[in-house]
Amino acid sequence: MTANPGSPGWYLRRLSRMGPREVGGRVGDTVRRRRWRSARPDAPGVTGARFTAVLPAGALAAVPPDAAKRLVAEADRLMAGQVEYFGVVRDDLADPDWCYDPKTGRRAPGGYAFDVPYRDEDAVGDIKQIWELSRHQYLTVLAAAYAVTGDERYAERVAGHLRSWWASNAPLRSVHWVSGIELGIRLLSWVWIRRLLDGWPGAAALFEDNPAALKQIWHHQRWLAAFPSRGSSANNHVVAEAAGQLAAACAFGWFPDSAKWRDEALRSLDRHLRANTFPSGLNRELATEYHGLVLELGLAAVAEADTAGVPVPATVRLVLLRMTDALAAVVDDALRPPRQGDADDGHGLVVDGAGTDRWASLLATGDAVFGSLPWWPAVTGTDVRTPLLAALVRPYGKDGAGRAVRRPAGRPAHFADAGLTVLRGPDGIWCRCDGGPHGFLSIAAHAHADALSVEVRHDGVDVLADPGTYCYHGQPGWRRYFRSTLGHNTLELDGTDQSVSGGPFLWTRHARSRVLGVDTSDEGVSHWSAEHDGYGGSVHRRRVELTAASRELRVVDEVRGPRRAVRLAFHLGPAVAADLVGSRAVLTWARDGVERSAVLDLPGELSWRAHRGATDPPLGWYSPGFGRKEPATTLVGSGFTDGAPGFTNRAPDFTDGARGFTTVLAFRD
Repeated sequence: MTANPGSPGWYLRRLSRMGPREVGGRVGDTVRRRRWRSARPDAPGVTGARFTAVLPAGALAAVPPDAAKRLVAEADRLMAGQVEYFGVVRDDLADPDWCYDPKTGRRAPGGYAFDVPYRDEDAVGDIKQIWELSRHQYLTVLAAAYAVTGDERYAERVAGHLRSWWASNAPLRSVHWVSGIELGIRLLSWVWIRRLLDGWPGAAALFEDNPAALKQIWHHQRWLAAFPSRGSSANNHVVAEAAGQLAAACAFGWFPDSAKWRDEALRSLDRHLRANTFPSGLNRELATEYHGLVLELGLAAVAEADTAGVPVPATVRLVLLRMTDALAAVVDDALRPPRQGDADDGHGLVVDGAGTDRWASLLATGDAVFGSLPWWPAVTGTDVRTPLLAALVRPYGKDGAGRAVRRPAGRPAHFADAGLTVLRGPDGIWCRCDGGPHGFLSIAAHAHADALSVEVRHDGVDVLADPGTYCYHGQPGWRRYFRSTLGHNTLELDGTDQSVSGGPFLWTRHARSRVLGVDTSDEGVSHWSAEHDGYGGSVHRRRVELTAASRELRVVDEVRGPRRAVRLAFHLGPAVAADLVGSRAVLTWARDGVERSAVLDLPGELSWRAHRGATDPPLGWYSPGFGRKEPATTLVGSGFTDGAPGFTNRAPDFTDGARGFTTVLAFRD
């Protein structure tokens, strides 16, 4: 049983995942918060401030017309007062209530920020809904629309909303002063708003000549300097904090502490980008959307440093280069990366309209900044962000010693440090196999209990799908389901998860996985095998084999240890229909009007049932984005393991005589 965040049990579990240094730092944070309650200094006076971090000449002219058209269409929707966040439409954007949650109808209380129980949805509302609007990324969209059209209506709306926010959210006096990632991303948005409004006559009066703006910018940076995410929480949050601090200190370097904040933020960005990234380039959280978020934040931070003429360590650019190459390596034929771990639709910088492909945009930016490689997938989409970032970021092609950077000569299929393998077949068959660490740092906050799971697509369509995330706070039953072992395409024993959860962002015991073998060298047959120890006295092994000629995927599961109840789940994508008879399911779907099908032969030793849209308990769901879910078919086979004794033969070919559960997915023409 897990404890609710904020309960005594949760605090004990959370404390158990911290080291002495982190505990000491958090004690210091607590003392500082108490002191700041009654000691909120005024921002230092600023005279003669000027904004010089402008776009180079020609940058806006490089924006493709179709991307500009999408941007303006989105800006017009925002001007009409409507926006959708996480599946909830709000129509009050003309004059928003900054602490209102349209999903629950609740409003976060005011008062000292650190007294607000932001994790309690009954008291505050859905905090994601409240925070998202105040990242001000919809204002960067409006500012970008002004920049490409010159229409001052967009600029005036931005100015009105910023003044409203600054007046309604005094430093440390609202829920928007609780989380460092929110402050960091908000600062990054303000930098780009000022840049994109530079041609507007009121820009200086809104920012550098405005005492309210100066006060807010200073207090945001003072907060970030005082309360960095630390220890077991130093994941994507600390990257966002460093990126926002660096951007503001470079672009708004008007304060006595600006140089110190800039240098500290740059050191933090360098250290934590490396800490958050495997040498292969994949993000250590093994949550793909956070790979995208960190990459966006890193590129935006480097853009500010380069614009300000601040030297950036070569290691920063090298990590971003490796992240970009890794992204290019793992996407499917539709440029969709794996759906792995948590995903909350978070972005680092938004200047594009609806319909712009996030991953194509990142690859386009990578091509502009680092240069693409011959094996990279083709990117045909356009976006606004790429030409703007490319105009600011210094091109990179050498390491700190002036040597050419070594990059993969061919498309990598296996990332040994991350335990992620992609098997590819003809006609866009794509299979991700997970044999990596449970998650990042001691709490593995954004991990799912998905060891040895597989994810299979055909021409970009989810066939065997990772169901996604759906929610973080306020709905613990749904949070548990989407993170559970049963909620993934893997095997569950005795109705328990492979890893033990201590809360919605806390794992107290992590399953340990190891890859036993990978061979993708044969174009005809590729295979992968791995095992994990998440079930105590039992070990789960899985082998996956993809045969190109027959377009057939074979999955063999073995369990070594005492006899135990087993459930084997296969989650189908929302576009896939299944006709299950006995242990055979005929799958059908359509892609661009063309009918497709496959046959899924399931282990006959298990009893199979199809589930769709069940709620008590949840089963048979797919989350296309944060806050949204839709029914999808899940096939679950139930039975028992053989109870074979412990084993010593660890050969990856599974030739030691034990019987396994064999699943075969055969794609038809």
